[in-house]
Amino acid sequence: MPVRRRSACALATVFLLAGCNSSDEWSQPHAVPAPVGALGSGFVDPSAPPSPEATITPSPGSWDDVHPGKGYRVVLLTAGTDAQTKTLVTAVHDWAAAEKVSLKTVTADAPSQYVDKATEAIKLAPDLIISAGNALVDPLAVITANHLDRQFLVIGAELAEPTANVTAATWAGASYRGEGLGTSTSFDPASFTPAHADAALRAGAAAVLSRHTGIVIWIS
Repeated sequence: MPVRRRSACALATVFLLAGCNSSDEWSQPHAVPAPVGALGSGFVDPSAPPSPEATITPSPGSWDDVHPGKGYRVVLLTAGTDAQTKTLVTAVHDWAAAEKVSLKTVTADAPSQYVDKATEAIKLAPDLIISAGNALVDPLAVITANHLDRQFLVIGAELAEPTANVTAATWAGASYRGEGLGTSTSFDPASFTPAHADAALRAGAAAVLSRHTGIVIWIS
């Protein structure tokens, strides 16, 4: 009997320790990891870096050698069930898996949730918040200016007047800007291809990692 008691106690201790070790790693102190690699020729002109709110058209592939460092934390903030948004969401998940970043997803299912869900994403204190879905453009235009310590990347759309912490990556056919500007006549749902979404995401992430923020990246 004594032996059985000791075994039970030992087993309980193992379970307690396992419970402690399984806590969410995001709750631990965290410093933004340094990026790996550098931008290639043709992304920006080093002698004349882009000004705030500028639009740049980097050379294709000039972002390929920039990667997030180990332990980089990303929140995907998404809203919408349309095909365009689904393509963007898939691109983010594929990128996160390939780059081995720590990814959490916050989904807003209704307009009444947009601001609260954006706030939830901010409270997770990620290194980067990636927004996917046109419906989030206007809420982000309100929220991002009040959280300059957080970096945002909007893919497939852009804010009309972004602050320095908001970067957008877009292409011909992805022309939503919000703030009453809405969807222009050049908007083309068919342009939301996996290739466009992946290139915009990688170029945008490379810009943020390289501290070229508050700009619009146009994928040619």
